[in-house]
Amino acid sequence: MDKGEVMPSTTNHWSLLYPQADQRHHAAALTQAMQRVSDSGSYILGTEVAAFETEFAAFLGINHATGVANGTDAIELMLRALEIGAGSKVAVPSFAPSAVAAGVARSGAEPVFADIEPGTFTLCPEALDDLLRSPRGHGVKAALVVHLYGHPADWENLQRVADAHGIELLEDCAQAHGALWHGRMVGTLGRAAAFSFYPTKNLAAMGDAGAVATNDAELAERVRVIRQYGWKERYVSDHAGVNSRLDELQAAVLRVKLGALNESILQRRRLAAEYDARLVGSRVVTAPAVRGGCEHAYHQYVVRSERRDALMQHLQRAGIPVAALYPVPLHRQRAFGGNNEIMLESDRAAAAVLSLPMHPYLPEEAVGDVLEVLEKFEHEGS
Repeated sequence: MDKGEVMPSTTNHWSLLYPQADQRHHAAALTQAMQRVSDSGSYILGTEVAAFETEFAAFLGINHATGVANGTDAIELMLRALEIGAGSKVAVPSFAPSAVAAGVARSGAEPVFADIEPGTFTLCPEALDDLLRSPRGHGVKAALVVHLYGHPADWENLQRVADAHGIELLEDCAQAHGALWHGRMVGTLGRAAAFSFYPTKNLAAMGDAGAVATNDAELAERVRVIRQYGWKERYVSDHAGVNSRLDELQAAVLRVKLGALNESILQRRRLAAEYDARLVGSRVVTAPAVRGGCEHAYHQYVVRSERRDALMQHLQRAGIPVAALYPVPLHRQRAFGGNNEIMLESDRAAAAVLSLPMHPYLPEEAVGDVLEVLEKFEHEGS
């Protein structure tokens, strides 16, 4: 199901889904911001981009944020700036969006996969260690840690594994704007981090947009050079670069929404708490776990169910927009060398996960309606 698709319903809860609700909420400020860009006559890498980069870095508590065209480019440029490319491998959790592996492949490096933790759906430190000790781990230069659905990964133990094997630990924060690991924003934990601002993200542009965040000034400068043809001097390419520039319009949109991001994430957490409370004792679904010391950003509210497909159909028939993210683990996808490796937790997650409605404009009574339909399914199946 397309995330922007409006599902039929006997209520009006689903008449305006995210991201449309987000655009409507900020409509007046967005109109002013877009007019400001139109009037400026500067549309690429101008004052709006510079201001957003400064403001987003301040939000994270990091020194540098470099705007790029999208989140997949952010992964590619981050790796290229670290000179991780052809002849190198990058470890990636097998249960993650295909864009993660695609970004690695576009850098020239080979993505290799490790299994996840069952509770948080994030990269398992023991599985990463096993990979790095195996023949498949030869040539791995970095691990790209995905804070999936908005839940921070087990950073301390992953860092311990990375240090033992001498590899970089990098972050994919595309779904985790505002998530905290022991009081620190994700995106500030490793050498560098990639962000996406795709229209469905917690911090959402009105098109494609992304960023690379780092405390390393030299690394940030290399990303800036690569994103625009390798130019240090205009029209003169010192390095092999690409065209991956964040445009002024998207930067202006992101500046508007950044000011409301903390409150919108708090509202996501309130809705998640409502789901959690009502799902205690459910015989059909398991609510998402939250690791101690972590604060979930709830880009998605993801439950597990051994009867996932039947439950998903039941909810959709009631007009409730739900989705299975993600149905095929990366190690089984043909584009990434689909094979018969056993990654038990990734395979189990792909067969069991279900995203329930979650966005900051969702009324609490809508959560109640979802849970009533779910409880009816549980009752009918008992």
